[in-house]
Amino acid sequence: MAVTDFFVGEIATELIKMLTQIVRKSIVCKSSAGRLLAIVEQLYNITQEIKYSGVELPEARQFRLDQVSEEMKRGIELCQKIKNSSRWNAYKSLQYAKKLEKIEKSINRFIQGEMQLNMWADIHQINFRSMERFDRVDGSMRSLEQQVTEMRIGSGGWVQDAVQFQEQLGQSMLEGGLGGRGGPNVGVGLEVGKRKVREMLGRNDLGIVGIVGIGGSGKTTLAKEIFKDDQVKGYFDDKMLFLTVSQSPNIDNLKAKMYGFLMGNDSMTSYDRMPPWIPQYGGRTLDPVQSLIVLDDVWKLKDLEPLVNIKGPGCKILVVSRFRFPTIFQVHYEVECLRDDEAITLFCLSAFEQTSIPPEANENLVKQVVNECKGLPLALKVIGASLRDQPEMYWESARNRLQRGQPFCDSHEINLLERMKISFDHLEKKVKECFLDLGSFPEDRRIPLDILINMWVEVHDINEQDAFLILVELSNKNLVSLIKNSRVGEIYSSYYEVFVIQHDVLRDLALHLSNQGEIYERERLVMPKREAELPREWERYSDRPFNARIVSIHTGEMSEMDWPRMELPKAEVLILNFASNEYFLPPFIEDMPKLRALIVINQGTSNAVLRNFSVFNSLVNLRSLWLEKVNVPHLSNTTIPFTKMRKISLILCKINNSLDHSVVDLPQIFPCLSDLTIDHCDDLTELPSSICSMQSLKSLSITNCHGLKKLRPGLEQLTNLEILRIYACPNLRALPPGICELRCLKYLDISQCVNLAKLPDRIGNLMSLEKIDMRECSQVRYLPKSASGLQSLRSVICDEEVSPVWRDVVRARPCLNLQVVEKCFTLDWLDE
Repeated sequence: MAVTDFFVGEIATELIKMLTQIVRKSIVCKSSAGRLLAIVEQLYNITQEIKYSGVELPEARQFRLDQVSEEMKRGIELCQKIKNSSRWNAYKSLQYAKKLEKIEKSINRFIQGEMQLNMWADIHQINFRSMERFDRVDGSMRSLEQQVTEMRIGSGGWVQDAVQFQEQLGQSMLEGGLGGRGGPNVGVGLEVGKRKVREMLGRNDLGIVGIVGIGGSGKTTLAKEIFKDDQVKGYFDDKMLFLTVSQSPNIDNLKAKMYGFLMGNDSMTSYDRMPPWIPQYGGRTLDPVQSLIVLDDVWKLKDLEPLVNIKGPGCKILVVSRFRFPTIFQVHYEVECLRDDEAITLFCLSAFEQTSIPPEANENLVKQVVNECKGLPLALKVIGASLRDQPEMYWESARNRLQRGQPFCDSHEINLLERMKISFDHLEKKVKECFLDLGSFPEDRRIPLDILINMWVEVHDINEQDAFLILVELSNKNLVSLIKNSRVGEIYSSYYEVFVIQHDVLRDLALHLSNQGEIYERERLVMPKREAELPREWERYSDRPFNARIVSIHTGEMSEMDWPRMELPKAEVLILNFASNEYFLPPFIEDMPKLRALIVINQGTSNAVLRNFSVFNSLVNLRSLWLEKVNVPHLSNTTIPFTKMRKISLILCKINNSLDHSVVDLPQIFPCLSDLTIDHCDDLTELPSSICSMQSLKSLSITNCHGLKKLRPGLEQLTNLEILRIYACPNLRALPPGICELRCLKYLDISQCVNLAKLPDRIGNLMSLEKIDMRECSQVRYLPKSASGLQSLRSVICDEEVSPVWRDVVRARPCLNLQVVEKCFTLDWLDE
């Protein structure tokens, strides 16, 4: 891409702004400025298309663009003079208008003359090269046919199949090459997608349907198959239009083509007068004829909105995009990645020019490489083609680099990662940073949203609501996928009920973009996969400080001697992923004065013992702590107070009485803790008394703790508590009376406490309570009389069998929303 194109685009943008102001304010120069504005906008659109195409212009054409940019600079200077001059000076205004006309004629001569000639020359050159390519393919086919004939094996059988396969391969390469959008459909398995999209298009209540998926997943291939499908053609009586929108579309031209298609006037252009459609064209009412318009490669909502508004009676629009558009799509089909057998077929087609692994190839190695593609068609084609005819050692090197999230050749980087990067380029700066953070987590693992939210809040200085909106945006753009709990999205729902997953190729993109520059200068220092020790590159630069703000380490068991000396003075988030029964915390934690979030996750089969927990004393700025599948360490009362700690999450941990008041004084060590979560801690049989003394708590969650039998007296001491979750604790039989003294409590969740027999008698004292969730509490047969005094209660969620006990309260309180839900049975927890 030539630098000239960027300059022309920037100058044109500035000139367009100034001309628009003159058209609005000037009287004498309005007409001349308007004509020049139209010409400059046309030139701007052309330069933008050149810019996004990535084509390097010849030197002569770059020189002419330089001359045009100089002409536009003179236009900017002239516009500035017009703005500064008095609007009542008619003589000067006439002079300026004539000068604007000269600039307009000069630029117009370039567009209508020289640029048109260049375009015809390019078309002629493309045709010539295409004919050359056809000649080469024809020659290859004749040579192949001659070789097959000479084999004298007879007609039919595998020889005939081989010839047909080579013909299909040759045609697919002509359509765009193995790394392009075309390519063979052998094993891609489009039938399920075709059937589902056909069903959507056949529904009378749907007008706008979407096909969405990550880059390279086969969206355009599916749309083209739909467009060619005989059933679809028959349904729409062949009245169908396929348009490619692209990243920098000419919306007027696209609208003209859609208008012309709907009116039966294929010659209509953007220069024709567009008839209004509500619901008539130029006073002429159109009959509701079944028709289909496919809008492929849509990138922006602002480009899509004016196009879908044209939809006439009987017309359906199929939108193909990497992004979901919730305000536009009535329904959408998300393209799925290939199954294992389909992936191997497509990969072998690219790597070996056949549909199966050849006998001489290392089958295990091939399957390992295919596994790294995770069923993404574009990855399978690009990586397969890049490995064609390469020795086995090259394949092994490629596999190892793929496992580390690194490109192994130019083709892999340019044809795959750079194409995937286009989605990244359309994000705002803050959203880009959050996307890059996703590479800090292990592949093929669900990421608790609670961890992401905490990390983004601490590193990017945003609040939780904005962090959640960023996640929704990433999801709508198919850069992450959400695994949601049935209650997610409701008021007071917690973030740890949501998990995030990301395709490995997108994770590789995040790692690739994060790993630019010298390792000690990167903002993210990440081990992309589990290793027995830290990367040698880290140790090589251990004599100098690293600038990383996020550090992610993924190892097995680590002892004190396994850790090198490292300086991480700017680190704000430390993620420790490991798999072992014992783990020595890195000594360099002591030298991380800015650390705000510490995440310790054991992926082993049993809980791990943490050693060197004394380094915890140096983390005076720590605000968030996540411990998963470890034995909770004992905190001595001599531990310094962590005055900035706001949130602690203990997941799948062994508590081992480490939170008892006789062992530790939690209010003294965590005087400002506002959020405590204890989840899936089976050895927790009763709520530790030290927790009841933490008056700073605003949210307390004790969930999925099947050993919990009772809550200690003393909950009334939590005077600032607003959220109390005690769900999925099946052995809990009663709530303590002290819970009724929580004057600030707004949300109570006791769902799936299947043996809970009743609510406390004085529950009516909870004057601030707004919502109760008690689904699957089938043992509750009646409500205390005081329940009718819950003046702030707005919502109750329960099952059908419990709902009758709330009927009297609902009759007395018409504003109370009683939400009756069905029981939800899920095995999602088996995924982990």
